[in-house]
Amino acid sequence: MLRFEWWWIVTLWPLPLLVRWLVPVAKRRQQPALRVPFFEQLQQASSAASGSGSDSLKFYFAMLMWCFLVLACMRPQWLGEPVDLPISGRDLMLGLDISGSMREQDFEVRGRSVERMEAAKVVASEFVAQREGDRVGLILFGDNAQVQTPLTYDLKTVQHFIAESMVGLIGSSTAIGDAIGLAVKRLKERPAQSRVLILLTDGANTAGAVTPLDAAEVAKQYGIRIHTIGVGAEQVLVRDLFGSRVVNPSKALDEKTLREIADITGGKYFRARNTKEMVGIYDEINALEPSEIDSLQQRPLAELYIWPLSVAFCLSVYLAWRRFRGLA
Repeated sequence: MLRFEWWWIVTLWPLPLLVRWLVPVAKRRQQPALRVPFFEQLQQASSAASGSGSDSLKFYFAMLMWCFLVLACMRPQWLGEPVDLPISGRDLMLGLDISGSMREQDFEVRGRSVERMEAAKVVASEFVAQREGDRVGLILFGDNAQVQTPLTYDLKTVQHFIAESMVGLIGSSTAIGDAIGLAVKRLKERPAQSRVLILLTDGANTAGAVTPLDAAEVAKQYGIRIHTIGVGAEQVLVRDLFGSRVVNPSKALDEKTLREIADITGGKYFRARNTKEMVGIYDEINALEPSEIDSLQQRPLAELYIWPLSVAFCLSVYLAWRRFRGLA
């Protein structure tokens, strides 16, 4: 639909005509410096050479240029069809541990043995796909924490960067406190009614400048709820030269601290010993943090003033060219 933002400017359109009709034409007071007996014949020849309609043509072009200038000043705009935008009260950050221990191969995906990181990426990506209407972001942490994807409605981009995450990309340590602090920095100024961080790790805080519990206290002050997920199998059968033995690949997991983080912020701690449990955890988080979509419509708007302004400019260039060539 075409509309004009400043439609009242159309009242300026007759201004040049009013000036032409109301303001008297200035009289020439030049005295002839030279008397020529055949002056009238020269004047007629000059008029015939330049064209008798030159003044009228120049006037019409000037009026046309003025019309396009007035049209541009009225700010013509094109309003597109209404587009539904999903809105939710959720601002949700995912904190994903990519430290060296995430290479431990104690999970299964579709019947094959995979690293913890691979299982975490598959399940987290499926979880993000279900958060239609939420703003979702991604934080990766190892020796330090980095925002890989800021809060966005573009869930496909978040899924892409989850898939691109690599173990050891930012070191082999685990900066849990820094990850929480970075999430607080990103979430604290958001206008959402519910701010959530889902923190997945398989270890303990071994790096960073902030302790996890101190960071959790700050998160609590800003109303940020943290759900923590501890990943890793508890028993794995290992074969060596002396036979088989059972080991605990998750002995470094600091469950006590993860529980305290969740308790301080009003969240919940989950334990994922295999892929099936991890899927169930994300399903439970979906139930705890439902994606409540409100309706909002927006109409795309395109400014069109550049087109009449361009036509007016081209007409002015044409008039200047005619004057330069002596045609007007």
